[in-house]
Amino acid sequence: MSQMALEAESLHTFYSKSHILHGVSLEVREGEIVALLGRNGAGKTTTLRSVMGLTHAREGAVRIFGHATTDWQPYRIAALGVGYVPEGRRIFANLSVEENLKVPMDRKGPWTIGRIYELFPRLAQRKANKGRQLSGGEQEMLAIARALLLNPKLLLLDEPSQGLAPLIVQEVFRVVAAARQQGISVLLVEQNVRAAVEIADRAYVLDDGRVVYSGDAAEFAKDEERVRALAGASAESWEPEAAAV
Repeated sequence: MSQMALEAESLHTFYSKSHILHGVSLEVREGEIVALLGRNGAGKTTTLRSVMGLTHAREGAVRIFGHATTDWQPYRIAALGVGYVPEGRRIFANLSVEENLKVPMDRKGPWTIGRIYELFPRLAQRKANKGRQLSGGEQEMLAIARALLLNPKLLLLDEPSQGLAPLIVQEVFRVVAAARQQGISVLLVEQNVRAAVEIADRAYVLDDGRVVYSGDAAEFAKDEERVRALAGASAESWEPEAAAV
């Protein structure tokens, strides 16, 4: 049986007096993609922040690769091999693509700038362009590429498809699937349910800070009514066979 990359147990997280997470539990096994789904405001981003040590849970426990990290600072968690791509991309707008890729600290592993350019030909074509000159999809690719250059064992992605055209979404999710093939575990926060469950092994659905579904992603995808009712499914169709990437 696969070992656990991440275990979160009964997390209760607050912003000031606002109780956001109400006993959230989830797990990510090594080498799998887990989708965390739900409407806006369901608690998805707060879950990632609690795991990453950016907003500490008041109750509950987090374990990453067997380490009790509940009260750790983000830099210590990152040092375990955790990459985090927050919502909004947050690249350096005034640096070129290549300069952005040189920002992450060196961490031994298979991911190099050369390999990034093989995986993201668009970035190779635009390596001299400033971050602000990139499209939204290219900025998302750059944000993911920077995280991969840390050679993480666990990758946390917050809404990577946000605001992107369907064909670009397909390209971004192809890269996420490729990361899994290299042994990286992925916790993927998404509102584009159809795209997420296409590549995920398992899925959790949050509603008002509580887990209301956990199980096989493909099984969840078959229940159209539940997809729409619980996950705020995107109206856009997800057709991998139509990808022209």
